[in-house]
Amino acid sequence: MKQEIKKTTIGGQALIEGILMRGPDKVAIVCRTPRGIEIKDEPVFTGKKPAWQTWPIVRGVVTLIESMKMGMSALMYSAEIVEFEEEDGPTWLEKHLPAGIRKWYLARQKTIDQWASILFSLLAALVLFFLVPTLLTGLIGRFITHPFLLNLTEGLIRIGIFLAYVILIARMPEIHRVFGYHGAEHKTIHCYEHGDELTVANVRQYPIEHPRCGTSFLFNVMLISIIVLSFFGWPNPWLRMGVRLLTLPVIAGLAYEVNRAVGRSDGKIAQLVSMPGMWLQGTATVREPEDDQIEIAIIALQQVIPEKEGSDLW
Repeated sequence: MKQEIKKTTIGGQALIEGILMRGPDKVAIVCRTPRGIEIKDEPVFTGKKPAWQTWPIVRGVVTLIESMKMGMSALMYSAEIVEFEEEDGPTWLEKHLPAGIRKWYLARQKTIDQWASILFSLLAALVLFFLVPTLLTGLIGRFITHPFLLNLTEGLIRIGIFLAYVILIARMPEIHRVFGYHGAEHKTIHCYEHGDELTVANVRQYPIEHPRCGTSFLFNVMLISIIVLSFFGWPNPWLRMGVRLLTLPVIAGLAYEVNRAVGRSDGKIAQLVSMPGMWLQGTATVREPEDDQIEIAIIALQQVIPEKEGSDLW
């Protein structure tokens, strides 16, 4: 008989020497530190959300913002407890701030650093994946005149920059290790969805790619942006950037709905749509994990498996 495979809403994120797992009731962060394995978990808000936050497309934007905030906070927490690199003495900023401002800053340092990291990451992403591609495409605009072809060219340049970016950072030893935790997270969720006991040996046999990975979501964002932006023609550079900023939430929301639909189906169309993201995972963003990484992933997943069976179904 064919084994029944469940689809879980449990998902995770690789951290520095650890993994974040989010289930329907709890979020868990599990890291391997010099002091041993440390586990931090907290409940997920399960109250009723405002009706507008559950609307199609809007819910994708809300989920994306929540995930970014949670993921950045968890990443900073993992870096702190793992003590990946200790700083000697006060930072340059702490040395040069006026005494009154320094005291205010130190009292709120974690929150300020978290939001500064989020804003810097968003700004860098906008420059690298939106401003640079549209300016480069504008340079060859004399050879291409059709708006759709221009937006297609811009989209292909954006995808090329993204691929180059993830392939280059994957060569960094620290990031290579993080991508191994990414693979451990996927393998462990596969094992859980297949109903097998969560052991290192059982987890090891499953693939490192997963169709409901955030990497697939990012790839879908870039593909959907080509279609959506084509409706706005090819205006001057400033107007192009304005259009891209204003439509980004819509594009992200549409990509979320596509991932949501694909995640529920095993059909040929769903497999076809998930192929680019699966290819990108295997090429750049996930690596075969070591046994100690799988062990962390298993512990993280066990923390968030709901008591009520079936409450985590996709």
